[in-house]
Amino acid sequence: MLAKINETATFLADKMPFRPKVGIILGTGLGELATQITNRHEIPYTQIPNFPISTVEGHSGKLIIGMLGQTQVLAMQGRFHYYEGYNMKEVTFPVRVMKALGIETLLVSNAAGGMNPSFQIGDLMIISDHINTFPENPLRGKNEPSLGTRFPDMSKAYPKHLRDKAKAIAQAHGIRVVEGVYVGTAGPTFETPAEYGYFRVIGGDAVGMSTVPEVIVAVHAGMQVFAMSIITDLGIAGQVVEVSHQEVQEIANQAQPKMTLIMKELIAQL
Repeated sequence: MLAKINETATFLADKMPFRPKVGIILGTGLGELATQITNRHEIPYTQIPNFPISTVEGHSGKLIIGMLGQTQVLAMQGRFHYYEGYNMKEVTFPVRVMKALGIETLLVSNAAGGMNPSFQIGDLMIISDHINTFPENPLRGKNEPSLGTRFPDMSKAYPKHLRDKAKAIAQAHGIRVVEGVYVGTAGPTFETPAEYGYFRVIGGDAVGMSTVPEVIVAVHAGMQVFAMSIITDLGIAGQVVEVSHQEVQEIANQAQPKMTLIMKELIAQL
């Protein structure tokens, strides 16, 4: 894996006009942010050695290097999911490459189903912690000390100072945000009512099919992480309704401007 990471990082470094310190995984809800990146250089995943190819509708599949305001950023437009058939090493490979390129802070977004009774469809949830229910941990296997410690501490995976900054930005703009625990699941099925109930009982506020693997690897690599979910549907007792991928995308698109504003101003403060 080290050889692959180095090969990919070297390939990208030769094409990058500068070395950003901020990385962004433009998941659901952050597509609009990509349009605001200036002085951009785009590299399709198909041209990057060792990169998987995104197969999900709504995920473009390209790396963007450019300026977001006055900040240099490296953004993934399109992420990889365990449910697509990739193993965890493949899902998180781009995060390893980001670290090799000098990324110190990683920002991540996703769509999630809300289980907290106080949540509303369209809410933005700042992730304060997570519960990992994936059947495979991305750090499983022999540990490479140069990539991180064997047993990384996850007690501060989502640093409070970044969450506090995001909440202050939201308050200044009159944007409603909530905060909670994200449950990461393998997917690709949406949850049954019983599963929603179970995830709520074990401490979850929202549930989705991404983010946790990338965050684990980012923490292992020594990065700071900020993550946010758009609550696109509800799995609250008595309020569970049928949901489709198209409906999730529609709700996410409506919430995009608010998430984009918060993320952009947070990045400016890093």
